[in-house]
Amino acid sequence: MENTKVLFISQEITPYLPESEMSVIARNLPQGIQERGREIRTFMPRFGTINERRNQLHEVIRLSGMNLIINDTDHPLIIKVASIQAARMQVYFIDNEDYFSRKATVADDDGTEFPDNDERAIFFARGVLETTKKLRWAPDVVHCQGWFTALAPLLIKKIMNDDPFFANAKVVYTIYDDEFQNPLDPKVIQKIKALGVSEKEIKILEDPTWVSLTKLAINMSDAVIQGSPTINDEVKKYSQDSGKPFLDYKNEDEYIDAYNEFYESL
Repeated sequence: MENTKVLFISQEITPYLPESEMSVIARNLPQGIQERGREIRTFMPRFGTINERRNQLHEVIRLSGMNLIINDTDHPLIIKVASIQAARMQVYFIDNEDYFSRKATVADDDGTEFPDNDERAIFFARGVLETTKKLRWAPDVVHCQGWFTALAPLLIKKIMNDDPFFANAKVVYTIYDDEFQNPLDPKVIQKIKALGVSEKEIKILEDPTWVSLTKLAINMSDAVIQGSPTINDEVKKYSQDSGKPFLDYKNEDEYIDAYNEFYESL
């Protein structure tokens, strides 16, 4: 298992975004897994609140330049990268002017969530997977963290399932206490269907709440982790009843080793 390749798809990572339960884990976990002999790649969205100059982000021209069609519109995919020197690791950023130039993450200053968050999440997930292929790097484990990554398991299992880069990947989804308040755009089913996913697979998104989106991610993952000390009761029960490997919450002193062993068990 020494050469196991782990792809981390994270909603937020510190120091690029403020410290939170999720951003701290998403920063320290890849480093810890790399130090245990695994090969890693790490991705996050290039939200507009990220200071590119201070964090020394720069565009990777050879990876940029692809267009992704979302809701019948072409959106250029821009890839940027920065290094966390202390961890000897790089972070790749998925960027697009339409979706990520606003000076906020998933909601504006008064907490109103962006009406196109569904398209932004689709673009992010597709961007990560297409860029991983361009890197010619086939992960053994794909670990998704945060609801903004919740569509990646679906795309891996239903669109990339025959792709040699993802055909054998095990998908792990971490559930945090990160619920959004307003449902996603009700047309999200049509937008995902246009990518080649059957409506039956995404019927659960007829009411596109955080709960139904998280249940979809659980359905499409091989294993589930509880990332916060407390999470939504309905979702926790759904995870445990799914019959899939479920790792309960681990504190900061034990989660890296626990996750490492969890990957190996898959």
